[in-house]
Amino acid sequence: MKVIICGAGQVGWQIARQLSGEKNDVTLVDVNADLVRRATDTLDVQGVVGFASYPDVLEKAGARDADMIIAATHSDEVNIVACEVAHALFSVPRKIARLRAQSYLEESYASLYQRDHLPIDVVISPEREVAEAALQRLAAPSTFDTESFMLGRAQLLGIQLDEDCPVLNTPLRQLSDLFSTLRAIVVGVRREGRLFAPDPGDQLFADDQIYVFTHSEDVNRTLEIFGKQTKKQERIVIIGGGNVGLGVARALERRTDRVRCKIIEKNRAIAERAADSLERTIVLNGDGMDMDILLEASIDRADAVLAVTDDDKTNLLVSVRAKQAGCRMAIALVNDPTLAPLMGALDIDAYINPRATTVSSILRHIRHGKVRAIYSLGDAEAEMIEAQVLSTSPLAGRLVRDIEFPEGVLVGGLMKGDKVLKPTGDTRIEAGDVIALFTMASDVREVERLLQVSIDFF
Repeated sequence: MKVIICGAGQVGWQIARQLSGEKNDVTLVDVNADLVRRATDTLDVQGVVGFASYPDVLEKAGARDADMIIAATHSDEVNIVACEVAHALFSVPRKIARLRAQSYLEESYASLYQRDHLPIDVVISPEREVAEAALQRLAAPSTFDTESFMLGRAQLLGIQLDEDCPVLNTPLRQLSDLFSTLRAIVVGVRREGRLFAPDPGDQLFADDQIYVFTHSEDVNRTLEIFGKQTKKQERIVIIGGGNVGLGVARALERRTDRVRCKIIEKNRAIAERAADSLERTIVLNGDGMDMDILLEASIDRADAVLAVTDDDKTNLLVSVRAKQAGCRMAIALVNDPTLAPLMGALDIDAYINPRATTVSSILRHIRHGKVRAIYSLGDAEAEMIEAQVLSTSPLAGRLVRDIEFPEGVLVGGLMKGDKVLKPTGDTRIEAGDVIALFTMASDVREVERLLQVSIDFF
């Protein structure tokens, strides 16, 4: 498949790395020559320097025979025009645009993206993706990562194991016997910086970070088995009243359970806009780094602080200060993935990487056909893929134990009709079933072959 990616920043580079690693023909376009050079030097991609919305630049990038354009520059307007030019002049079949401005995303203006108006097939909103990720972290407060699958009936939980975890040094096979009714499977383990798919004989150790795929009804029990307390979040302080903070506060206000939420925003105009947009949320105009304003927001009695300003260092420092003041849980928005290893040392419970959430969302739309959801793990080291099994798939009609999955692939869950099952070796996979697979990045192509859904399947 031939793909043009507009924007060689973090998201564009990550998507380019993913697609070029899967032997697709990828061309990166960016006005910054240094970013293009970095991409062409480190990835198997072609590069074009220029404005992504210019027809001659897109033609130079090969738009005349491109299968897809992904517009992910820092400018919404450039992304829109790039898709318009790709459609009008070059008839590019599939167009994906990343848009940040909330005005473009209002439901009342949804007709804007019809083919005879702005022909954009998929619109990705980083702020909405991040806000949704934040809400999922709040819903499972003792996890460092979480994502919904199978229409919300299943969850992927990232759990940091502590010294007091009751199931340390126990083979995973034995865990399955001990908790036979628990609909949960450990699909991934990160140990000493390396992520891998565990074998049934592998044990878990303190400081391991594990990924568990579980039925939504068994989330609390799963957390308790791995030594985590489950407590309802009733008092939440949000640092940053921009689009992400505002989106989270609005969602919390819509919930039936009464959550007390406060926002601290440094910019007065943004604070006033947030106050006008919210009904029950208290908005304080001040610096989240100021301990006096934190105490005014009752940070010492808060169940969680969510630091979502546009500055990584502010988010980290506010989280540390909030925890020291007595806040039970801290979640920080962190754009720079190299800061992730600091989370444990700083006693920050969870972090959200906007790049990872946006990349996962874009991949979900690239992997078309019967692939229903994709979640990128770590630094694109692995993926959780949810897909419907086709009748032509080598999986259809076979028992799990008879399928030769690659070493880095594990079956996390299976949905038959509307019922989510914990798969065993004796589980038979049928056409029409929905399967959730943990796969290391190197095995993605083989998984797509097993699912009979290629990356260019439309």
